[in-house]
Amino acid sequence: MKRVRVVVALAGALTLTPIPATAATPAFTLSGGVSAPIHSMADAVRETVYVDSGLDLDGDGTRDRVAADVIRPSTTGRVPVIMDASPYYQSAGRGNESEVKTYDSAGVPVKFPLFYDNYFVPRGYAVVLVDFLGTNRSRGCVDVGGQSEIASGTAVIDWLNGRRTGYSTLTGSTTKSASWSTGAVGMIGKSWDGSIANGVAATGIDGLKTIVPIAAISSWYDWFRSDGVAYPGYSSPTGLGSQFENSNARSRCGAVRTQMTNGSPANGDYTSMWQARDFVRNASRVKASIFAIHGLNDLNVKTLQYGQFWDAVPASVPKKLWFSQTAHVDPFDFRRSEWVPTLHRWFDRWLLNVQNGIENEPQVSAERAPGQWADDQTWPPAGTVSTVLRPSAAGLGTTAGTGTAAFTDNGSATPSTWLSGSNTGRVLYSTAPLTSDLRVAGTSSITVGVSSSTRTAHLTAYLVDYGPARVRTGEGIRTLTTESCWGESRTGDDACYRDTEATAGNVDAQIIARGWADLANYESLSVPRTITPETKYRMTFRLSTTDHVVPAGHRLGLLIGGTDSSAIVRPSQLPRLTVDLADTSVRVPVKGPVPAASTAPLVASSVSAGTKGALG
Repeated sequence: MKRVRVVVALAGALTLTPIPATAATPAFTLSGGVSAPIHSMADAVRETVYVDSGLDLDGDGTRDRVAADVIRPSTTGRVPVIMDASPYYQSAGRGNESEVKTYDSAGVPVKFPLFYDNYFVPRGYAVVLVDFLGTNRSRGCVDVGGQSEIASGTAVIDWLNGRRTGYSTLTGSTTKSASWSTGAVGMIGKSWDGSIANGVAATGIDGLKTIVPIAAISSWYDWFRSDGVAYPGYSSPTGLGSQFENSNARSRCGAVRTQMTNGSPANGDYTSMWQARDFVRNASRVKASIFAIHGLNDLNVKTLQYGQFWDAVPASVPKKLWFSQTAHVDPFDFRRSEWVPTLHRWFDRWLLNVQNGIENEPQVSAERAPGQWADDQTWPPAGTVSTVLRPSAAGLGTTAGTGTAAFTDNGSATPSTWLSGSNTGRVLYSTAPLTSDLRVAGTSSITVGVSSSTRTAHLTAYLVDYGPARVRTGEGIRTLTTESCWGESRTGDDACYRDTEATAGNVDAQIIARGWADLANYESLSVPRTITPETKYRMTFRLSTTDHVVPAGHRLGLLIGGTDSSAIVRPSQLPRLTVDLADTSVRVPVKGPVPAASTAPLVASSVSAGTKGALG
């Protein structure tokens, strides 16, 4: 089928005077309040630099060099940099069309994946695509969120600011400077790429002015584990990282793989290896502004990842946030016509110092129904209160319960089986129908007093919106045959990408927050305790971050179960679990009147439960 190409033109409303990022004059011009496309892609400079990372993780006696492919305007002026560091440029590819880098016969980069080069280079930016150490044309080792990957970003930023040496070849001695750079860098990327943007920002490195993490990880422990319990799939970072290693890394990086394997025990404990890959603990060092994007139905990189980083970053850091109803999807593919001009203004503000006021605009934009967005000036919104709700024989309300409730973990339950009709493998409590809208905005937590009939027990908790709704389904998008073009094409690298549309359907229940835990970690995530059968233990664990409006007429439910087979591994011995209602509560950030409890039955025939998808 022939592709139809639609060229999109963008314009702003104001003409502003730029404030230079450095003493040098930036090579850009404003038109309509935004940087204008005044440079030609046809004569853009394309080159590769190999930057000394300061590491020798592959143990070859030579410091590992990280490869960075550069495309920049042909100008005597200095330009800022948009940087995407990734392990995917010669493997999974980037974007909805899985684009990879290409090179000509002399090794000069030709294809730069994604639209950033086509759109921003004509507007006076350089785009630098960095291969993680151990991938594509870089040396070194893949260490999945560790020092190698952080150095892949920090070394290039240092080179762009004249603080580190770059070379024209992987092993030679001819140096290459970044005299064309203003030193101002913005890191962007989806998934693993955005995760390293978080990690680099948490070093507090000078020169990094902004990050745009899309569906990004802030703690690698929380991608592989959840409060002591393992997710199925990769048992350690070793299996994930080995998929993207180049031949040098495969032959030389056994020691790094062993360290990752030994540091990720199957019992789900939090170790020093995980701590080194936890960017939240150093979030107080972040100086760069943040524009975060995340899908509320993303079960690959779960929403807790942005929530905990958002909360830990200093209040002085300018922040912006988009929530979509999608799963693991880039905003270019769920809100393209709004995303590109918004990102344009964001980079103009923080990399060109154009005083366009975007930091004073609404901080959050959230998708309430497919294609329907609502904005708030701050997030969580003003008036949000941390409220404790308690399960009891009367339902879910503010009054503590008495007695106990029990269920047997069969090890095979799923969200749909738990929420559709009667099920003895969980307990479920509900409010009465709401008399007005109730907004849940932030990160919830649950405290459970529970005893197990065996020495092993895993726990699941959901917050559920019961009521009819129109929602995005699956990943949230389908890819069309038409295209739209965003920037200037050149030989070997066009600016046109397939359009998408929302996939939507009707449901009568939505899981809006969820969490999982291993009861053996009730006291410590680092050291598990022995569980004595029929002895009550008290454990608090996290639920995912959300921004969801439970409409008037709907009911808010709390489900407590054992093994959610769609999300966590089952314990070695399946238990019967007894919940002490007096010692159980859920802390929820809400805006709106707290509803009364209800014992009316809850039945859901169709459930929106999120989608895992692939990491890339």
